[in-house]
Amino acid sequence: MWIRLVIILSIIGIAEYYSFIVVRSAVRNMGTAWRTGIISLYLGLTVISWLGFILFRQINWAALPHLLRNVYIAFVLGFVVGKILVLLVMLVDDIRRLATWLITMLAYNNSSAAGPASGAIDRSLFLKRTALVLGGLSLMGFTWGVRNRYNYRVRKIKLNFASLPEAFRGLKIVQVSDIHTGSFDSHISVAHGIDRIMDQKPDLIFFTGDLVNNHADEVDEKYQQIFSRLKAPLGVYSTLGNHDYGDYVQWPTPQAKVANLEKLKGIHASMGWRLLMNEHIVLERGNDKIALLGIENWSAKANFPKYGDMRKAFSGLKEKNIPFKILLSHDPSHWHAQVLPEYKDVQLTLSGHTHGMQFGVDSKYFRWSPVQYMYKEWAGLYTVGEQNLYVNRGFGFLGYPGRLGILPEITVFELG
Repeated sequence: MWIRLVIILSIIGIAEYYSFIVVRSAVRNMGTAWRTGIISLYLGLTVISWLGFILFRQINWAALPHLLRNVYIAFVLGFVVGKILVLLVMLVDDIRRLATWLITMLAYNNSSAAGPASGAIDRSLFLKRTALVLGGLSLMGFTWGVRNRYNYRVRKIKLNFASLPEAFRGLKIVQVSDIHTGSFDSHISVAHGIDRIMDQKPDLIFFTGDLVNNHADEVDEKYQQIFSRLKAPLGVYSTLGNHDYGDYVQWPTPQAKVANLEKLKGIHASMGWRLLMNEHIVLERGNDKIALLGIENWSAKANFPKYGDMRKAFSGLKEKNIPFKILLSHDPSHWHAQVLPEYKDVQLTLSGHTHGMQFGVDSKYFRWSPVQYMYKEWAGLYTVGEQNLYVNRGFGFLGYPGRLGILPEITVFELG
């Protein structure tokens, strides 16, 4: 643990050093007053940014005005990521300078030259400017991404299964995940997202966990009215995510934590959502049947809980001889760790959890996000044999109050 902390602090220190060098170089030819003012502003913003990290648990973020909180968090993330980009570019420059110096010294030692040229190891002006531009683009990008927090994207996926009963061919399912109601600051914008879901005219609606950040009270009466508008002929079904249990906040008593979860379960019911807690139900269409399983949060990651119980969810299901099964499981790491090796008759698993880290590149030809270094399956469709996993990018947002490259998602599946 200490080694990891030392490595992280060292990287932060080097990034801060390089960033200061780049800023100082950029203002070197300005007048004294301008140069002093810009450097002082830069240092002040750096201190303000780090105070947010150091005092993160002491600050009552929920009590801050939404606009102030959103702008601050977006600015800090853009500032920090920008400095990391500066670090990467300047490291390239220093490696180049070191290589140039070594080559020059070797040439000098093997010849009668007067010595290495005095400017041989000067920093590259081009790379300095590149680092400064990248840092600025990062800052502007994360600030601009706040505008995308309600920019819902509807993704339509057609999936074909040989084992799907005939009556269910053409079934339209909408999946949403990771609503995180406590992060919202606009009932109107969220209601617009619900309208977009209902515009799809789904036969089924699935919600795959994290209705709240921590507290059931985040789903106020108005949000309950908005989410209650989700209706489908075959029903609305939900499951719990890691944030729904209240594990990330301090409770006055264990009973208070239990009461919070029970209240949240009641909210699911009052909105007309059938919450699946390590259980299954059978859906019927004509003379055909499919099974829907929903489990509590189950993660292969050590820092996330394993409340889910697949054995309990499957109890009594084999005797029903149902050929097609859909699983709602919040954390996508569950798929590789347990579903693929142990439950090969689950044809479709629907998950969320990652949000695509709300930052990255998400195009038809190229996808990248930092979250892919933590989760093998982090967004979109994954297939192994006849088993499929879809990871929804999330309806809401958490931490960073925006979306940069990874937009909030409403997924529409048509089964064939």
